[in-house]
Amino acid sequence: MQGNSSTGPVESPAPVGEAESVSKSFGETKALIDVSLNVLSGECHGLVGRNGAGKSTLVSLLTGLSRPDRGSIRLAAGPAPGLADRGAWLARVACVYQRSMVVPPLTVAENVFLNRPTSDRESAFVNWRRMRRDAHDLMLEWGFDVDVDQQAGRLTVEQRQVVEIARALSIGARFLILDEPTAALEKAAVERLFERVRRLRERGVGILYISHHLEEIYEICDRVSVLRDGALVAEGDVEDISQASLVAAMVGSAPPRRATEIAAVAKKQGALGEKQLDVSGLTVHSLAGSVYEVSLSVRAGECVGLVGLDGSGTATVADAVVGLMKPRAGAIAIHGSAVRLGKVDAVLDRGVGYVPQDRHARGFAPQLGVAENLTLSILDRLSRRFGVVSSRERDAIAERQVVSLQIVAHSLQQPVSSLSGGNQQKVVVGRAFAAEPSVLVVVNPTVGVDVASKEALLDALGRARDQGVAVLLVSDDFEDLRVCTRLIVMVRGRIAREFDQPPWDRQLLISAVEGLEVAV
Repeated sequence: MQGNSSTGPVESPAPVGEAESVSKSFGETKALIDVSLNVLSGECHGLVGRNGAGKSTLVSLLTGLSRPDRGSIRLAAGPAPGLADRGAWLARVACVYQRSMVVPPLTVAENVFLNRPTSDRESAFVNWRRMRRDAHDLMLEWGFDVDVDQQAGRLTVEQRQVVEIARALSIGARFLILDEPTAALEKAAVERLFERVRRLRERGVGILYISHHLEEIYEICDRVSVLRDGALVAEGDVEDISQASLVAAMVGSAPPRRATEIAAVAKKQGALGEKQLDVSGLTVHSLAGSVYEVSLSVRAGECVGLVGLDGSGTATVADAVVGLMKPRAGAIAIHGSAVRLGKVDAVLDRGVGYVPQDRHARGFAPQLGVAENLTLSILDRLSRRFGVVSSRERDAIAERQVVSLQIVAHSLQQPVSSLSGGNQQKVVVGRAFAAEPSVLVVVNPTVGVDVASKEALLDALGRARDQGVAVLLVSDDFEDLRVCTRLIVMVRGRIAREFDQPPWDRQLLISAVEGLEVAV
């Protein structure tokens, strides 16, 4: 911009990273459509959008992990290097991902100088003294308080982020992408992160700050850009965009019902059944998202949706209820009687069914057949003398679940590993149903499944609810919430709001999940 004649023209900050009219498709899916965005030196630029908006694809282009179909990437005011020249990319841009990329067995200093020479001349030997000294000087220079001799595996989530930022700065990168940096941080750690961001900004580092927590955008960012369905739909100075306008840009103007409300089951007439699940004062510390003093209950014939962003603690509550995690404090009661905390068998014996978040890690035995997987939770009922399982009874029970959930398999003996993702998920849900639970804890039941499988799974949950099962549904997919009779929103490990009048207003729900209050 132009200055007065006495001082001369004032130069605008130079961009450290730019995407110029970039488009990217994966098959028929258009992940990005003609998106232009720049991050200036000394600026913190916020990037927001719902899941699937295109944020991750844009990051992959800005960091050289993939090439745009159209458009171009520029770094440090010059053309981006070739994709094969990783050293050149790392010297210009670095991304600190939500999941830590440090190597746990190595020290902080070794992580900072990983795969880089530490000697004055070319040598096959590592100059350990110089590496520790340079790492220590780097931490002092940027104001980071981390012991360079400490093993990375013993660091907190916050300290691991510091190590990754220090590694990027030591290589020379002055364009830093922070991807959901506060997802697993407690409040005090978030404040310290903000202070680091301010220091980096003051020293000319350009930061692209990606977050689902919109209040953070107003706290730390200078400008903000909004992606929706692969397109850039809004951008501007943070101070010029209201919270309501930001949420509206994220939601968009889809068909009226979809834009404003989420279909839900009609509120049940008459009194609900007795409390089947009662959680009081639950406090759990977890890297996946700690929770503090959470209290909730689910009655027979009720489906309570537990909603929140990744790291908000919703999945932690579910894991604690089924005994996979032992709480620091609080109590859990099933059918009015307290259960032993942290004991999965004790919980399942009380009639609790569980559908885990990760079907591959916790959901099924891949080499066993469909019938064997569907009945894993009831082997004690099927066992006869000397522990021999009645195959006829097993197959009869499995067949009922196959029909009910519309599982597509060549036979009941087909290994689950050879099924499609949607049918694998149906098997996991069927295994929980096979035990005829009175309480059902379900985490992200429709993730990674096709539309038809999604409908079948949600219909099954709706039938269970109508038959008197108490359902606790944890999901970040708003379409799953249509089977819920009540919603509880969690933000940073605490219950923030409750919705008990379906259908659910999409904009109000998004605002609550993001930790905002929007005028209506």
